[in-house]
Amino acid sequence: MNTAQPGLGYRRTVAEWQIDSWIVSLTRAADSTCAVYRRDAAACFGWLEQNGAGSPEEVTRRHLRRYLAHLDTAGYARRTTARKASVLRRYFDWARRTGLIDTDPSASLSAPRGAATLPRVLSADEIDTVLSGAARTGNPPMVELRDRAIVELLYGSGLRVAELCGLQRSDLAGASGTITVWGKGDKQRRVPISEAAERAVSEWIREGRPELVTADSPDEAIFLNRRGHQITPRDVRRLLDRRSVNPTHPHALRHTFATHLLDGGADLRVVQELLGHAELTTTQIYTRVSRERLRDVHRSTHPRA
Repeated sequence: MNTAQPGLGYRRTVAEWQIDSWIVSLTRAADSTCAVYRRDAAACFGWLEQNGAGSPEEVTRRHLRRYLAHLDTAGYARRTTARKASVLRRYFDWARRTGLIDTDPSASLSAPRGAATLPRVLSADEIDTVLSGAARTGNPPMVELRDRAIVELLYGSGLRVAELCGLQRSDLAGASGTITVWGKGDKQRRVPISEAAERAVSEWIREGRPELVTADSPDEAIFLNRRGHQITPRDVRRLLDRRSVNPTHPHALRHTFATHLLDGGADLRVVQELLGHAELTTTQIYTRVSRERLRDVHRSTHPRA
């Protein structure tokens, strides 16, 4: 195991740019997400310090564009560069709001988008298998109650896995059949949940959760892992793999949720709102998925196809 500590230059960069304070402000981000943000930010700020911008107030839009060009020249994938640009926009927006800088140099900063790939959509049989996976997992009853509630929410409401892991008891308050979700950028939305999901969550909280609670368990967290800690995206990935015939990423359930809505005639903007997408173009990839599915059905069922 590598036990080397970050060098003096790294620690100086973290302190100068107040990265720790920024990370603390990301209260709804998963630990794994914060680790990526910290790494991306420190790498950029180290580069900026070597290229004429030694502190946040010295950074200009030109500096940031040069950094993105550097990433392209270094051979980073377009998707990775786009992620790093998003991290910078989030950091400098925070820096402006907290008074660290007067003007946000990252405003409207663009980066090449990652290649558009069609997300995997689970078949009806695969969904049924994931929902009824108890026979294969051999889970104790309280864990099965939790896992069933998680799957029902991921597929029935299209939550991101980080949104699900961050759910708090207070997020259940309000109109029956809905739940408050905190999405990217701490944006809040209220989404409907199915009767099956509402019932599964209630059963988990009432009958399953008390069995996993320990002295260190967070009082407000809805979902706990077997150690009594707040559940993580890695925990969710593992439980899905246990319930699935094929390896299934939590995001596949979100893709399936959106595609099934569009297949059923839902308006694209309604799907955008339910998914918490800031831009309609992000949601439009699911229309491609639906068109592909329609073509597949046509080719496999029509005698003249």
